[in-house]
Order: sequence, then structure tokens, then C-alpha cells
Amino acid sequence: MLLALIQIVNLLLTVAIYIIVAQAILSWLVAFNVINTHNDFVRAFLNALDRITAPIYRPIRRILPDFGGLDFSPMVVILIIFMLQTLLGGVARDLILSGY
Repeated sequence: MLLALIQIVNLLLTVAIYIIVAQAILSWLVAFNVINTHNDFVRAFLNALDRITAPIYRPIRRILPDFGGLDFSPMVVILIIFMLQTLLGGVARDLILSGY
């Protein structure tokens, strides 16, 4: 049961990484005027991604210094997620080896 829970959390963390990468790429495309934000679907999709990622970025942005126009909070969040996945993998391995 505990291994299944660890796998579910690991899957959710992987989905979070995909959402963060998609949001970062789309924000670059908007910044370089590759994607037109006058389209209602694009604007709604970007708004949804911003609403999903903003609560995750907010504490990181408070800690990081100002780098001008660069936002390193997505990279920091992805690194934290990778560390959590590594820790969860270690816990799962220990559970398997202990015969749980």
C-alpha cells in the first residue's frame, strides 16, 4: 500500500514537471511574439497554467534575489521536485529491501 502511494506521488511530481516546462516554454513563445495572446484559447490556457504554477513559484520568488528580467523559480522548483523524487525512490527501495 505504501509503495503504491509513493508511486502515485512520484507520478504527480512528474506531471508537475511537465506543467512547469510547458508553462516556461509557452511564456517564452509569448515573450517573443510567436504565439498570439489575442486568441481566446491561448489566453485561457496560459491563464490556467499561470494559476497552477503561481502558488508553487511564490515562496521561491520571495527567497531568490532579483535577477532583472530572468525568473529562475521554475528551475529551482524542478530541482526540488527531482530531489523529492530521488528521496521517494530511496524510500521505496528501502521498503522493498526490507520486505514490506
